[in-house]
Amino acid sequence: MYVIAGATGNTGHVVASTLLEQGKSVTVLVRDAGKAAVWRKKGAQVAAASLEDAKALGAVLAGAEGAYLIVPPNYATPDLLETNFGVADRLAEAVKASAVGNVVFLSSIGAQHEGGTGPIRGLHHAEKVISAAARNVTFVRAAYFLQNWAPNLAGARADGVLHNFLTADRKIPMVSVVDIGRTAARYLLEPANGRRVVELAGPEDYSPRDIAKVLVAALGKPVKLETHPVEAAGPTLTAMGFQEGTARLYAEMLGGINSGHVDYEGAGATFVRGSVTVAEAIGEMLGRQA
Repeated sequence: MYVIAGATGNTGHVVASTLLEQGKSVTVLVRDAGKAAVWRKKGAQVAAASLEDAKALGAVLAGAEGAYLIVPPNYATPDLLETNFGVADRLAEAVKASAVGNVVFLSSIGAQHEGGTGPIRGLHHAEKVISAAARNVTFVRAAYFLQNWAPNLAGARADGVLHNFLTADRKIPMVSVVDIGRTAARYLLEPANGRRVVELAGPEDYSPRDIAKVLVAALGKPVKLETHPVEAAGPTLTAMGFQEGTARLYAEMLGGINSGHVDYEGAGATFVRGSVTVAEAIGEMLGRQA
């Protein structure tokens, strides 16, 4: 049996669906009882356990072949790092108490660094405490999510402008949540022997200019890329409703991406490319928004 966190979100949904399609026994963790019926129809078992409740989570993990774990985003919390550190600590407690045989944890490129990475600092901590607790663990260090562009697409559709804080013509690794979920499912079925790091990107690296070109083709209209200084990211995110501290962290992360600090570790890691192209990911996002 495989326990999947975040099954009502983007990556966990793909992990659970992929395993069910392969005939595996799956238990999904849900906090909203209203979403349980959908998963039961698909053949999954459902467990109500918070990722912040180490005792309840440990009971679900006990006896499982493997578990997919995440630290879910919490934009409402006044101190994002404190919250994420706490969730990571509870996950590690549950993993240790349950002695689950194999853990796959969603991390990020740049998680090898202790600082200068914004919210990724929470994943650095998570890797440290889960490594100490797990018998076998794979950290999937995903590249910049292609789905991070979703909030910008409505503006591009409406007024033909794609707003951006990343260096316009610098190609960076990006990846779809679909590839993340498929990769996590793969490594649940191929356990590590101890600790393993998988650095995951899409089939190609892309620049913001490439994203704008894909939007031109998808929308059938001109799209102008408007790149803003990274120093403006914090105030912009705060104006959108982010907590001030959270906005500063995301600005730090964007600066780290632009400088090359948020990047692959390389040595000792396994590098994997997915198959979902930027055109496929953006087409899906536009279709959902329409």
